[in-house]
Amino acid sequence: MTHLIESLNISTSPYVNAAISIVVFVLLAKAADFFVNTVLRKLAKMAPSALDSRIIDRMHRPIFFTIIIVGLTLAVSYLVRENRIAFYTDALFYSAIALLWTVTAIKVGKTVIENSINRVSDATGLSKDIVPLIENISTIVIIIAGLMVILSIWKLNITPLLASAGIMGAGVALAAKDTIANFLGGISVFVDKPFKLGDFIVLDRGERGEVVAIGIRSTKVKTLDDIMITIPNAVIINSRIVNESAPTPFLRVKTQVGVAYGSDIDEVEKILVDVALGNANVIKDPAPRAVLISFGEYALNFEILFWIQDPSLRYRTVGELNKSIYKTFNGCGIKIPCPQRDVYIHDARQ
Repeated sequence: MTHLIESLNISTSPYVNAAISIVVFVLLAKAADFFVNTVLRKLAKMAPSALDSRIIDRMHRPIFFTIIIVGLTLAVSYLVRENRIAFYTDALFYSAIALLWTVTAIKVGKTVIENSINRVSDATGLSKDIVPLIENISTIVIIIAGLMVILSIWKLNITPLLASAGIMGAGVALAAKDTIANFLGGISVFVDKPFKLGDFIVLDRGERGEVVAIGIRSTKVKTLDDIMITIPNAVIINSRIVNESAPTPFLRVKTQVGVAYGSDIDEVEKILVDVALGNANVIKDPAPRAVLISFGEYALNFEILFWIQDPSLRYRTVGELNKSIYKTFNGCGIKIPCPQRDVYIHDARQ
């Protein structure tokens, strides 16, 4: 800054030099703004991605105002000769520049993160729900870095602050270890994607429901009884989760029925398949199948395998099929046997 003052020290009057410095830096700011908006923007349009243009939109005004603030700093240095006052004025202007670029870095960081996650998501299937998480983390890091720069501008000793922050951080980590575990579990859920919003999952304890919210701390599952279950993410990553909606949205369902010995097994198989095909919830491709799976003690046991469009319709579809099968069997004379026991009473006196 001293060399710059000497190079612009045109007049013996500090007021004239201050005015000249302001005019010069305003012209420089205009020139820089023109260069960014014309040359750099044209080059950015030649890029295959629109990221460069969005970064320029975020940065061209901070560049303009940074040059203006530098000019004001130089102008004030002509007018203020006392070292103590000069220190405070310079620190004030430099802090404004640091604050300006901290805000700019946050905006640019969000733009880059959003663009990068979208590209990676398109290539790998990574969930875009992780964008707010990474944006928040980057914002915190940038704010801390900007605060450190401002403190150094004011020549404040940040070593005690760092030591205190370290001790405080260790204490917070011990006190909030469960929260941190859930936070890391949330990152694992976002990255590994064992399920997504709208999937039907089965938990270790047998609860089955739709995933309605995936947060940083917990995941919410709504059961078929309209009960909301909140599960900490630290528990989820260490549990066995069955995702009925993956890898395809269709769910294969199996149900069994027994018919009396002597029944026409070909007719039974045809009836079972036709009943399944007649249900609106059952998809036609792949087609339902009926299989004779075993010879029971009192019945021929058949199993029906079919696919439904939505896992939430599982119990409703099974109930509708069982009702239709029962009515159809009654109309065709096919009996569904029940266990029978013959009891003989022996008279010991004979």
